Amino acid sequence: MRAALAQAGLPTADLSEPGRSFFAFRTLSGRPLGHGGFERYGPDVLIRSVVVAQEARGMGVGRAILPLLLRRAFDQGGRRAWLLTSDAAPFFEKIGFRRTERAEAPAAILATQQAAALCPASAVLLTRQIKP
Repeated sequence: MRAALAQAGLPTADLSEPGRSFFAFRTLSGRPLGHGGFERYGPDVLIRSVVVAQEARGMGVGRAILPLLLRRAFDQGGRRAWLLTSDAAPFFEKIGFRRTERAEAPAAILATQQAAALCPASAVLLTRQIKP
């Protein structure tokens, strides 16, 4: 997973920190399709590191991974998802996320390593409600 994230230009410095849940997604035959994760802060969830294998891009894999992540977060008590992205805002907007100002995010989300240090200040903040 670390190599896939690094190749995609996504942060890897804090992957082993506590409170993070990461998942590998594979075909039934075991072929890697992608990775994704989240950090939960009470009802707020920071979606982390969604990456699709190069050979699986454009096939709807990302659209399949995100609902699985959101469901897992919901099952753990998450009710609102947040994410930061430098170049994938249109993708996330197509699946229900909306752009928002950083000042609207909860303090716990703004205090994450992603928001405070790992993502550039120019990264777009997006949010959406998590529904079952």
